[in-house]
Amino acid sequence: MRHVISFELKGMIDFILVYEDESKSASEKKGSVMRRKVSQKTSRPLPLLSDEDVIAKEPEFFTAPFRKDQLKCFFVKDKEQFFTPAMRSRMAYYILSRAPYEVRGNVKKFGFNKLLDGGVYKAAYPLHDCRFNVKSKEPSCPNERFLLFNEWAHPKSFYKMQPLDLIRKYFGEKIGIYFAWLGFYTVMLTLAAAVGLCCFIYGYTTRESSTWSKEVCDPQIGGEIIMCPQCDKICPYWRLNSTCESSKRLCIFDNYGTLVFAIFMSVWVTLFLEFWKRYQAKLEHDWDTVEFLQQEEQPRPEYEAKCIYERVNPVTQETEKVPYTACGKCMRVSCGIGTVLFWVLLIIASVVGVIVYRLAMFITFSSNLHSHLNNRKELEPFKEYVTPQMATSITASFISLIIIMILNNVYEKLPRTKTEYENSLTLKMFLFQFVNYYSSCFYIAFFKGKVVGYPGEPVYWLGTFRNEECDPGGCLTELTTQLSIIMTGKAIWNNIQEVLLPWLKNLMFRHCTQVSSEKVIPRWEQDYQLQPMGKLGLFYEYLEMVIQFGFVTLFVASFPLAPLLALFNNLCEIRVDAWKYTTQSRRAVPEKAQDIGAWQPILQGVAILAVATNAAIIAFTSDMIPRLVYYWAFSISPYSGGSEHTMAGYINSSLSVFNISHFSEMKRPNEEITPYWFNNITTCRYRDFRHPPGHPNQYDFSIYYWHVIAAKLAFMIVLEHIVYFTKFILSYMIPDVPEALKEQIKRERYLTQVILHETNIQHFKELMKPIADNLQSEIEEPELDLKV
Repeated sequence: MRHVISFELKGMIDFILVYEDESKSASEKKGSVMRRKVSQKTSRPLPLLSDEDVIAKEPEFFTAPFRKDQLKCFFVKDKEQFFTPAMRSRMAYYILSRAPYEVRGNVKKFGFNKLLDGGVYKAAYPLHDCRFNVKSKEPSCPNERFLLFNEWAHPKSFYKMQPLDLIRKYFGEKIGIYFAWLGFYTVMLTLAAAVGLCCFIYGYTTRESSTWSKEVCDPQIGGEIIMCPQCDKICPYWRLNSTCESSKRLCIFDNYGTLVFAIFMSVWVTLFLEFWKRYQAKLEHDWDTVEFLQQEEQPRPEYEAKCIYERVNPVTQETEKVPYTACGKCMRVSCGIGTVLFWVLLIIASVVGVIVYRLAMFITFSSNLHSHLNNRKELEPFKEYVTPQMATSITASFISLIIIMILNNVYEKLPRTKTEYENSLTLKMFLFQFVNYYSSCFYIAFFKGKVVGYPGEPVYWLGTFRNEECDPGGCLTELTTQLSIIMTGKAIWNNIQEVLLPWLKNLMFRHCTQVSSEKVIPRWEQDYQLQPMGKLGLFYEYLEMVIQFGFVTLFVASFPLAPLLALFNNLCEIRVDAWKYTTQSRRAVPEKAQDIGAWQPILQGVAILAVATNAAIIAFTSDMIPRLVYYWAFSISPYSGGSEHTMAGYINSSLSVFNISHFSEMKRPNEEITPYWFNNITTCRYRDFRHPPGHPNQYDFSIYYWHVIAAKLAFMIVLEHIVYFTKFILSYMIPDVPEALKEQIKRERYLTQVILHETNIQHFKELMKPIADNLQSEIEEPELDLKV
């Protein structure tokens, strides 16, 4: 049997502590919930399509920090509902989290959070005001949860703008600003997605007309070019035109439109961050968080419990309690850095493992894949599309995704305030996630196929595995595959975790604790059946979106459809999170927040890094620079005697020649796998810019190679400087706070000070009036006596 203790602030129930009767069996553990009532006033939403009769506008007031001695300065219509439900909940939470319950000598135990951790209570949470799908009949219930579900979380409202003011009022500023940021990010993605889709359409429509793609597919050109084996002994010679389809796919993403899109995205990310700062400043003003400073935050109870050492505060010069000495803090920092480095090294080890898998499986696919496809007639149509490189890339991408998710779930676990705690954890977790999610992409983009040697002298990994080469068209296709698989797989897995698992858990819990239909289940019992909010709250929601932001910006030069995929995911993410918070989760304790915290500088750092990564992808991963060097410096037009530039002959110029007699016995392909058409051929081709056999410097880099390297470095430096300069100009031209808003804030502060000053003067006059009347009467009495 559960017992209820009400916790009240001035006659209004804010929390209810519920515990089990100790006479019950040991299997029935103790528990608690918290409850608070809500006010009648509804919020002013921002949506353009919402009916104001459903969600009423909230009146505007001049605001100032509350002081009890200045109570008469504030507009108090009803003392019981003067503070908003979020404020009352925060005050009740503050009191309960610091309420002592046991003292043993110098050790004082306090706070219901410790009781929760010890199993004395089962849960603690504010109550929802009503059921999400049934409107409450109580006249005092504002039915805000019901409104949020119908106007925000329900699938039928997917096209509506978010009611941010109502979200902020019901869940608090911290959750409100998260949904504001997510909505703003999604709106900005529409422009990036539109431009990226146009670049994709341009590449798709021009893939058939691409000169280098035509040369690869031409039987007289690509069909006559014999390529060298890509592994030792068991890999055969092959014709270049066997990669015809992959060459066409490459043209979709590797074209001049991609260069324009990469530059556009570098500008877009600057506009996104600058306009978000302006929008955030407006929210700070509308939600009265402009004055919310970190020094106003109360210390975390967990921090206070560890404060046993004394020190002199350098600012106030007063003695204060701290949890660690200088030596202890140094040890904790060292342990924290060591832990992060250990997990980063573990990720690097997993990436090396995936690379070894790629090297080993490429050999396997090269020796068995084509024979397997040839032996099975039903698979013969896929022969042109399924190459050893593609099969290795897809399987390795799925393995990378699985490893990422496993490490992501394994990696978890005393700054002073809650903000400092979350900011410290944010930096550590993002560093881990950055290496976890992006390491495989960085490997494909900047390391794969860069140091492979040439067929006679290849480079080996660990002395055993031959370093893998890129496809003749480059590694850009593989990077695109990796990004698409990780982004799609991550989105599907996150939705399963956020939607399916909570729904199944709630369903099973309700089934196990169901009661007879005649019994009315109280509100606290219904909310107890919902999923608890995690201790980190919105941390993982932000982390998920910031990781996605990295995919959209860091590698967008290789995958213009990334913003479009992110847009579709975010449109679902907003409604999924809304549905989760309103229907599947217990109500979180509202928290005040001024901005998105440590995620802001992280986003800025990703934006700066994105310029360098995209420039490097175009320069070193894409084949664009070698094409431009050939077009402007080495091309010879067969139709105009060399007076005009052309791309004809590029494929032949990008492949070097190797004499097959220079193969050693350990590297020469086996006779039994030699193709039937390989007769009396003395040379093969490979992707590089080296001197041919018989040259005084045979197999050394040619002048073409140094031209290309110089062009790549020059392109990267020039592009970076142009884009960084553009970003600096945009950041300077777009102020973080609009001038009109600055003037409005100053005006409101001035009027607030005037109102407070006039009210204080009026209050002083009221206090002095009896004294003045007494003095006046004392002065007049002698005059009266004299007259008598």
